[in-house]
Amino acid sequence: MTTPSFEISVDKADVTALDWLATASALPKMRLKDAMSKGAVWLISKGQPEKRLRRVRHTPKVGDVLRLYYDADLLAREPQLPVLLADFKKYSLWYKPAGLLSQGTAYADHCSLLRQAEVQTGRECWLIHRLDREAQGLVLLAHHSKLAAQLSQQFQQRDVDKRYLVKAAGVVDNTDWHTLDHPLDGKAALSRFRSLGQEQGHSLLEVSIETGRKHQIRRHLAAFGHPVLGDPRYGRDNSWPAGMQLVAARLSWQCPLAQKRRIWDLTQHMPEVMADWPAEALKQFRRNNE
Repeated sequence: MTTPSFEISVDKADVTALDWLATASALPKMRLKDAMSKGAVWLISKGQPEKRLRRVRHTPKVGDVLRLYYDADLLAREPQLPVLLADFKKYSLWYKPAGLLSQGTAYADHCSLLRQAEVQTGRECWLIHRLDREAQGLVLLAHHSKLAAQLSQQFQQRDVDKRYLVKAAGVVDNTDWHTLDHPLDGKAALSRFRSLGQEQGHSLLEVSIETGRKHQIRRHLAAFGHPVLGDPRYGRDNSWPAGMQLVAARLSWQCPLAQKRRIWDLTQHMPEVMADWPAEALKQFRRNNE
């Protein structure tokens, strides 16, 4: 089924965006208002970057272009809600649940962490790093452009320590670090993992990455023969009823405001998220990172 989209070149003044969209699409105005609020409408003005348009009463200028990407199924989805874990005013730390995008698409952004954080805080948000839709865990967001640049630089310079908890198919016995370093998409990629134990024939792994390639952990472990349980895209014989078993469980970074190292461990600060993990494996994870 083709998802409809509409592009409107504004050639008349004093007509609201809602009226332009209603005429072009023949969709009811209530649906269009909903679509606008959920980020499905874009405004292109000469000399300005393309941006989402949510204000139904906005009157575009002659020469502007309106774009509507209308996906009724997507717009009908109810988002999983993220949890604000720590607010440092100019940036914040969030728990992103599985099923929530890090940022929106052209068709909508209401099912994204970035938009939900904007709604909850009433502040502009910048995405510093991403977490796959199927994964859950810790994500930093900035509320100031300067802080966004400073935090992004830490990720680029690999000064942020990221640790993941993964349930992987098959038995892995490496209690010492094992390195996976085959390139992804023609670029260097480095992942390390060690075993925290086994459960019901699968492995409980702590994973650290030094690069941030797309789906890096998932692709590296699948190529190693131990795909992430529940991964819908990579690996075989790794289905899992509770969804993909990849958690961004620990972050350590230099706070640009307090000029000190901050460490956040999901197993301690939000233990209910890790309720289906054996207690001994979580204890070992914490011991490893003391």
